[in-house]
Amino acid sequence: MNIFYNACYHSVQNLLSSRLLSKNLEIKIYRTITLPVVLYGCETWSLTLQEERKLGVFENMVLRRIFGHRRDEVTGEWRRLHNEELNDLYSSPNIVRVIKSRRMRRAEHVARMGEERGVCRVLVGKTEGS
Repeated sequence: MNIFYNACYHSVQNLLSSRLLSKNLEIKIYRTITLPVVLYGCETWSLTLQEERKLGVFENMVLRRIFGHRRDEVTGEWRRLHNEELNDLYSSPNIVRVIKSRRMRRAEHVARMGEERGVCRVLVGKTEGS
């Protein structure tokens, strides 16, 4: 999984740090190109805490590339944005929350299926045979 989102990020890295594009357009590029590639099939993932942290680090890395650095009001030096500042600037839910909501939506969809369907039997745990 780590390889996919690094490859996807590096393919659009120059676009996300371009001074020719607005921040809104860079965010749209992230949402329409990068996120679908990274989140492909996330409905079936079972994430560990370490994987959740890695995805959060990836998202923060992309958002830091988009929003750049800030000048400190007190010292006048350039500094990296803190995670809380990134969350304030990027108003959408974080990547882990998106994954969890997609997994819940998928589970609800499967639960509405009839019990004769194999997918529903696997979700409920009623497998028959070997």
